[in-house]
Amino acid sequence: MTERQARPKRTVHTGRVESVEQLTPHMIRVVLGGEGLSEFATGGAADSYVKLLFPPPGPNDPESFDLDAVRAERPRSEWPVTRTYTVRSWDPGTRELTIDFVHHGEVGLAGVWAAGAEPGDRLRLLGPGGGYAPDPEADWHLLAGDETALPAIAAALEQLPEGRPAHVFVEVEDAREEQPLAAAEGVRVHWLHRDGGVPGARLVPAVRALEFPSGDVQAFVHGEAGFVRDLRRLLRVELALPKERLSVSGYWRLGRDEDGWQASKAEWNRSVEAEEAAALHS
Repeated sequence: MTERQARPKRTVHTGRVESVEQLTPHMIRVVLGGEGLSEFATGGAADSYVKLLFPPPGPNDPESFDLDAVRAERPRSEWPVTRTYTVRSWDPGTRELTIDFVHHGEVGLAGVWAAGAEPGDRLRLLGPGGGYAPDPEADWHLLAGDETALPAIAAALEQLPEGRPAHVFVEVEDAREEQPLAAAEGVRVHWLHRDGGVPGARLVPAVRALEFPSGDVQAFVHGEAGFVRDLRRLLRVELALPKERLSVSGYWRLGRDEDGWQASKAEWNRSVEAEEAAALHS
């Protein structure tokens, strides 16, 4: 019988709020820094993400925090709540970590924290994870998502090789939520406005209407799980694109908080993959 190996201890980083900026009516940018990020590093992925731990540490809480010990020794009701956020940027030189938060008033957890954050506040986090980066050998790129995917899309555009074609589709609530993006020559950015509609209602038809250029495409599609499923079917089943050329994932699901979505995500993914396999072999 093989002895089960212990899982490596997870490093909890603690960032100090350096600045807070209201980018749009519903997007807040928080820059974290400080010695608590001395061991933080990304592998250069455009979709690098971190797990934020709530509640944040209080003024007298120590910098060090052993999450594994907390989970082993305390009841689940006392465990920190995690929220997943994409890294907008990481500067190893200045040790500054930038995270953009979608904020919808007093609804939610992380967005509410960001709205009230002030320089000097602290925030604990795990990570980073992530694995997508624009392939410089691809003939062209497709990037599509909603507000939650916007930080990764923006980071990906900054990594695109000069002159490499890309079609970018970003669905936001209205024109006030648009942000400047690094759209170099050959990059076409399509902003789509929900105007109170269902997530994906404008995005899916817009991507479907695209006349796909010839050549090898690498696609990044992230956001609300319902429209992600629809676009995945378009790419995998209808257009028969290779699975390895796609980075497709539901960041969230309409009607679920992150805890509920993460608890059901694996089953959801299995269902989508089964439907996809059946369609591909029919």
